[in-house]
Amino acid sequence: MNSTGRAWSWIPTLYFAEGLPYVIVTAVSVVMYKRLGLNDEEIALYTSWLYLPWVIKPFWSTIVDALNTNRFWILLMEVLMGFSMAGIAFTLNTAHYIQWSLCFFWLLAFNSATHDIAADGYYMSALDPHQQAVFVGIRSTFYRIAQIAGSGLLIMGAGFLEAYTRNPVRAWSITFLAAGLLLVGLAMLHKFTVRKVAADENSHRISQKQKWANTGRAFGRFFMKKHIVLALLFMLLYRLPEALLVKICPLFLLSQTAEGGLGLSTSQVGLAQGTLGVIGLVVGGILGGVIASILGWKRSLWPMVCAITLPNIFYVILAYYQPDNLWFISTCIFIEQFGYGFGFTAYMLFLLWFAQGQHATSHYALCTGFMALGMMIPGLFAGWIEMELLGGSYLNFFILVMFLVPITFLVAGLAPVEDDFGKKAKA
Repeated sequence: MNSTGRAWSWIPTLYFAEGLPYVIVTAVSVVMYKRLGLNDEEIALYTSWLYLPWVIKPFWSTIVDALNTNRFWILLMEVLMGFSMAGIAFTLNTAHYIQWSLCFFWLLAFNSATHDIAADGYYMSALDPHQQAVFVGIRSTFYRIAQIAGSGLLIMGAGFLEAYTRNPVRAWSITFLAAGLLLVGLAMLHKFTVRKVAADENSHRISQKQKWANTGRAFGRFFMKKHIVLALLFMLLYRLPEALLVKICPLFLLSQTAEGGLGLSTSQVGLAQGTLGVIGLVVGGILGGVIASILGWKRSLWPMVCAITLPNIFYVILAYYQPDNLWFISTCIFIEQFGYGFGFTAYMLFLLWFAQGQHATSHYALCTGFMALGMMIPGLFAGWIEMELLGGSYLNFFILVMFLVPITFLVAGLAPVEDDFGKKAKA
């Protein structure tokens, strides 16, 4: 079998294994803690800290690369991620389940971020540039499938078990145990499909001292780039409204109508937000990429800025009227997530543009660290804003989010990107 044929045996499952733990840490954890009785402020604070491994990921990628092969880290991290999920499952029924489950979530997050480094490194080592281009859509597709499996099917399964067992703790324990077994099973599969390749074997043999020197040089030059202040403002603030929404929306959907929520069941949230919402996100992202390739940065920017901000008004509508029609709710979520996927394209184009140059790989990794930081910091305060500052009013919280929309417009207008960046060159 040629290398392209072999790639089909590991790329889909590898990027599924990359996407599933991330969505479990950042999204599934929010729903689980809500169903286990934590309040919104606690949930937003605790789960937002779990973004930290992805924020600091660029700083330990050199250590990962120096100590062993990417293949070694892939297999080890998948096993550890499986055991981390099992750890969550077995501690939910203990007296100090919050502390213990958060410890295992932290372990899962660090393992997942390390797996990201290794998977992407192996992808670049095992495939030549042409093959990398051929499979970039495949890896992205299976990463999104993992998102649907995690935030959709996994949550729906937990909801079914809640109804069947009438015991949320037992239901979520079974759910996380099943997810852990799946990750261990993927590790066993990758033992045979993710094969040793010479480029990967040789990469980590470069001296650690030399790698640290190269990394330090790349990081230093990143902060000396032209327009660095405007770039950091864009990276941190372009998604500010969405960074606040993402922590509170599932809590709003699950909260009872008497508390200002919509009173959806766990399974209904898995369907509306975790499945249909993610499908909207994927479709919006695909369309955004097509539009950007035709129009370029400047002509596609403002439609994307409008798309990522203005549909947030649907949450104001949902909070005001509190409808009980699941399909109406799902349609609103689909449109909002479609807009987010479409508008997020401008953000990713900016990261690609700013990372250009001599140290493109290292600079792009730093950009993604700031991308995660831009989600983490607002999330830390989202629950406090909703519960303490706004008295637990979801409606007022969503209205406040709409008042923050001009910040996105401002930083987008200041972004110093070439007008035609992203546009397909004429033959």
